[in-house]
Amino acid sequence: MQINIIRMYQQLAYFQAYQRRIRGLIGAARAKRVVSGALVLITVGGNDFVNNYYLVPYSARSRQLALPDYVKYVISEYKKLLKILYKLGGKRVLVTGTGPLGCAPAERAMRGTNGGCSAELQRAAALFNPQLDEVLSELNREIGRDVFVGVNTAQMHNDFVTNPGAFGFATSKVACCGQGPYNGLGLCTPASNLCPNRNLYAFWDAFHPSEKANRIIVEQMFSGTAEYMKPMNLTTILQLDART
Repeated sequence: MQINIIRMYQQLAYFQAYQRRIRGLIGAARAKRVVSGALVLITVGGNDFVNNYYLVPYSARSRQLALPDYVKYVISEYKKLLKILYKLGGKRVLVTGTGPLGCAPAERAMRGTNGGCSAELQRAAALFNPQLDEVLSELNREIGRDVFVGVNTAQMHNDFVTNPGAFGFATSKVACCGQGPYNGLGLCTPASNLCPNRNLYAFWDAFHPSEKANRIIVEQMFSGTAEYMKPMNLTTILQLDART
């Protein structure tokens, strides 16, 4: 099986290529305004744990680094990427943390006990998210303005994972589409179990929130308090940028 992963530094190279193309079309000054006025969303972290550190028992990374050291390594690489993104013209960047990694149906099925969340994946998220939050604050202080906005996806997910009924979900343990325990094994395919009403499920498949759950997350991005969006939510950002 071939997996076509576009690595982050390659994505940044594509961003540079895009800027060269629009400079050729509309000129340097207008191109700079387009890029600086853009809203950037970047998500890094979850796959570094789920599909790297914990993908197989005793993975290469887990043999090389203890979890706290691996988290520091991922954070240090993430900081480098964010600095480059800013130098390339990103002036409003939403940066998401990881959700409750151990509570996805896949992790409940493979690593949880009696349907509970995987303690080890939860530990990884608990180490990663606060350090990312601190890096964003450091970068904003260095720059002198609020370029990077932390999106607390862990709390956004935890709200409906821990109390699904409050959001109209019947379950946050079982995926709508999948197979095996909690529909948490393998991919969603035509041969999978499929729920009769996806709006009752917090998770669509083994890892990803359902459309309804994603709407809840987006609502918090627009109007959430500092608990969810730091230092400001998306509505405030749009209002501020509309004045400039």
